[in-house]
Amino acid sequence: MDSFHVPETVPVMTLPETVFFPQSLLPLHIFEPRYRQMLRDVLASDRIFAVARLDAQRAGQDGAHEPAHPIASVGIIRACQKGEGETSNLLLQGICRVEIQSVLRESPYRLIQIKPLVTKAGGNHAELEIERLEVMRLLSLRRRLGTPAPKGMTQFLESIEDFDAFTDIAAFNLCDDGAFKQRMLEELDTRRRMRLFVARLKTEIEEQKLKRKLQGHLPDDHIVDN
Repeated sequence: MDSFHVPETVPVMTLPETVFFPQSLLPLHIFEPRYRQMLRDVLASDRIFAVARLDAQRAGQDGAHEPAHPIASVGIIRACQKGEGETSNLLLQGICRVEIQSVLRESPYRLIQIKPLVTKAGGNHAELEIERLEVMRLLSLRRRLGTPAPKGMTQFLESIEDFDAFTDIAAFNLCDDGAFKQRMLEELDTRRRMRLFVARLKTEIEEQKLKRKLQGHLPDDHIVDN
């Protein structure tokens, strides 16, 4: 991925509760006219555009239209298939984090000026490996307590040697909280990012254990009878 040249200006999709990470694979269904035009344009050029999370707290303030969080990710289209009518289904692979510097235009789709962001390890190999193993241990425990995970994800994560990619792919695929994922995206220190994820997983596991203790032997659909 280091060989990709990230342009200074890119189109962007601003989506609610969608946090896109480098290295991750994001399936998208394109149906809005503005994004259909965007797709045609990027397929005819470098196949690159950004995905940013909608900042719901700023929406509607000071006339803000679809305000985006300033830290997003750019990706490259790996596959694209025509759907029914004028729709398309595509697979976008993350390239790198970027900071949105400015919005250059809104029509026919939003075009932004960006600055690529570089992450740092935050520790040596041994320290990062300890954090990685702890993440894997907690993910395994969380799964045993009942939290589902995409098929084959554990084996895939175990095969990833790059700590940065490991953390980003794990957060993208195994965390549902958009606000927390945005915080992970904005953290450029890989070791701190893993520690944030570890703390989050520990909290979720404690919540799961408490729920099981309170629920007793009743199935989920009879928990109100406890």
